[in-house]
Amino acid sequence: MNATASVSSGARPLRSVASLPGVAWALIALLLTFATAAPNFLTMGNVNNIAAQSVVLLMLALPTTLVIMTEGIDMSLGAVLSLAGVVLAMVLVASGSPLLALGAAVGVGLAFGLANGALVSVLGLPPFIVTLASMGVAQGLALVITDGDSIIIGEQLSVLVNGSLAGLTMSIWLALAFYGIFHVLMHRTRLGFYASAIGGNPEALRFAGVNIRLYHIGIYALSGASAGFAALILTARMSAGHPSAALGAEFDAIAAVIVGGTSFEHGKGRLFGTLVGVVAVGVLRNGLNLMNVSSAIQVSCIGLLVIVSLLLDNLKGTR
Repeated sequence: MNATASVSSGARPLRSVASLPGVAWALIALLLTFATAAPNFLTMGNVNNIAAQSVVLLMLALPTTLVIMTEGIDMSLGAVLSLAGVVLAMVLVASGSPLLALGAAVGVGLAFGLANGALVSVLGLPPFIVTLASMGVAQGLALVITDGDSIIIGEQLSVLVNGSLAGLTMSIWLALAFYGIFHVLMHRTRLGFYASAIGGNPEALRFAGVNIRLYHIGIYALSGASAGFAALILTARMSAGHPSAALGAEFDAIAAVIVGGTSFEHGKGRLFGTLVGVVAVGVLRNGLNLMNVSSAIQVSCIGLLVIVSLLLDNLKGTR
């Protein structure tokens, strides 16, 4: 009996390792590759740089997890983030109040999120088409109100980038708080449960008398508001608001969510998997930057990361 128990307990670590998602194995491979190819990759300064660069992506990817769980998608996030950053910079320069500027940026994101949610849930329009159109509207507005130029804010928000507490930058603390909030929303509130049910079994919610449209709109509104909040970090890092600063960010966010194990079907979502996916995308971007790889090639490499991670999951039968 003792021998059997010993064998069983010894096999548990092996089963735990085997159950790692494909993106975790891809992340390990990336770490080993860049540690060898880029001498500065494993320095503490660069590790902090990866974390700081991943903050904005995390703030986009976490709500994207909920959106995809509803069998939806939000293609407007990058353009809305750019527009919110421009609005934040304009209000900050005009008023000198970071809180007022943040409120304006979150308001912009919230407005787009509510519009997207209403069009998808109330009118039944396809999420891809709706949010693609919203992307065009947001991108156009950002270009019109800035005439294509950056709005310089100087060092007014530098504390978010350069300030630190207990060895971590303030932006990283904000990211940890953001993850904690979404963890509670996902696992301790009706919003997380209903997000899964909207994508997995909406009829059950209707029979239970749940106002599906209200929660569905709320999930898109949360996505937009998160993009508005992320504009605070992005603008602080750039010391400016630029109309095209975050274009394409939605691709990275969706990639991080998908490789993290969230499915477009049946309402299955993994918030921690999204976190691992964000780290993997951040490591990949950072390592390629250190190796002076062009941004166009970086996009292709992220696409390959998605494919490889999905193939590994399929081989292990976890999807």
